[in-house]
Amino acid sequence: MELKRIYEIANELAPFALSKEYIARGAYDNSGVMLDCGQEISGALFSLDLSLAAVEEAKKRGCNLIVTHHPAIWEGIKQLDEAHAPALFACVKEHISVLSAHLNLDAAEGGIDECLMRGLGGESPLAVMEELSSGGYGRVYEVSTRPLKEFAEEVKRTFETERLVVYGEKPVKRVASFCGGGFTYGALEFALEKGADTLVSSDGKHHLVAEAVERGLNVLLLTHYAAESYGFGQFSSRMKQRLSVPCFFFSDARLR
Repeated sequence: MELKRIYEIANELAPFALSKEYIARGAYDNSGVMLDCGQEISGALFSLDLSLAAVEEAKKRGCNLIVTHHPAIWEGIKQLDEAHAPALFACVKEHISVLSAHLNLDAAEGGIDECLMRGLGGESPLAVMEELSSGGYGRVYEVSTRPLKEFAEEVKRTFETERLVVYGEKPVKRVASFCGGGFTYGALEFALEKGADTLVSSDGKHHLVAEAVERGLNVLLLTHYAAESYGFGQFSSRMKQRLSVPCFFFSDARLR
């Protein structure tokens, strides 16, 4: 199967144009084909990150393509060698191509941010913080009312992690969630403006957590990996249904 065709299928599910929309609003991204080794693709491994562990798994599975969420090349690489870019260098040596779908997959319909909402018990958003031509990022929605402790335990089970930081004591009824590192001051204001009682995200800076708690919000911080691997796994399943090569999903338990 040609890498170009796999890119086209990924683009149908999570249009790369959404990444460009984000960039036009001041964000930074680097999604698309990161490495093309020029071979027909015989198998694809889906991994949230390009890591040496993912490369080893691809080799074991006979895959010569790794599809990641986080860009395999974030900014310009000045030296491509084993010391400075070990996983990418390993891909070059092993003739493994790499395709990354980042902000476009965060925001796409059925993408990672929407999957986070559904994993937390939401069905449809009352409001979307960043509305794009399709999909969007940052959602506020209703969930069935329950005590915070019970909600937190359900989150750990759903996202298969024990690494969850919880602040607050209010019952949970209206949630604001932002996948990845989306806990910004703007996200906090959006959550409060839309009447959320609970904010769920990752990578929360202390001053933002402190302000959110001071202003009456529960705050739940998942690991960045757990919050996004959940939706990326669903994306990999949708891709698998469309691809004519064997597909596998790699989950790095060290980071969940």
